[in-house]
Amino acid sequence: MKLLSISLLLLATLLIPPASMAEDKAAPEAQALAEAPKDKSPAVEEKDEGHSFGHKLLLYIPNRILDVLDIIRLRVRVGPGLAAGVRATKIAQAYVGTYASVYVGLPGPRLRPFPKLPVGLESYNGVALSVLDATASGGIGPDYSPTEFGFSVQPLIFGLDLGIDPWEILDFATGLLMIDLRDDDL
Repeated sequence: MKLLSISLLLLATLLIPPASMAEDKAAPEAQALAEAPKDKSPAVEEKDEGHSFGHKLLLYIPNRILDVLDIIRLRVRVGPGLAAGVRATKIAQAYVGTYASVYVGLPGPRLRPFPKLPVGLESYNGVALSVLDATASGGIGPDYSPTEFGFSVQPLIFGLDLGIDPWEILDFATGLLMIDLRDDDL
């Protein structure tokens, strides 16, 4: 295991240049760009701000695991509330109620590069119907994806939140080819 860790560290060192080297290479390029005429023609190419190939390769397996976990939302909640909701994308959703709870389970789509914890606090209050959304989460809401299908219910103390996101299935499939449709890879 120690040998594997050392090998991965060596591989990362070879494939990902240190920040100081990147800055040394970037300084002349930035100077040249500053002095170059401001031509907006199609011949001028913009640089890709994505991750290096070494970075993508090093995090390939963790990103595919996270992509699989993004597909399903399956949470059990405990806390006071009375709420019900259904969603078939953001356009076809309905929700009414309020709850504040502790959840455990698969949190669903990340919608950002960093993983969500399988346990946490959640609060969701208000009314939503299609794109008319008068809900508030106080920053600890369920963060539903705009392409997610599912339902949630909170009858008094125990609640359930279940969902599936077809776009995350496609994100996983294209991720096998190192294409990140959701832009949520580490």
